[in-house]
Amino acid sequence: MLVPCVYIMASRTDGAIYTGVTSNPVQRIWQHKEDLAKGHTSRYIIHRLVWFELHETMESALIREKRIKRWKRSWKIRLIEEMNPHWNELYYQLCN
Repeated sequence: MLVPCVYIMASRTDGAIYTGVTSNPVQRIWQHKEDLAKGHTSRYIIHRLVWFELHETMESALIREKRIKRWKRSWKIRLIEEMNPHWNELYYQLCN
């Protein structure tokens, strides 16, 4: 699935979070889950996709990701809970 996507992953409900952007969300999230993406997500065991947003262009996805990364943590949590109040795993939803 090649589509620009902004996503947030979490270690657990209200745990460590990571915001990212990719043009291949299924592959990229899988890389995080398998700890193939070294860095923040592997260090803090961040494996659960809790929020994502698909975009028409990579440019718009990059702009959105940069904005979200500057947000306060409480704003990111509100964004997650508007879409996914129980912080469920959304990876398989993305794969369909």
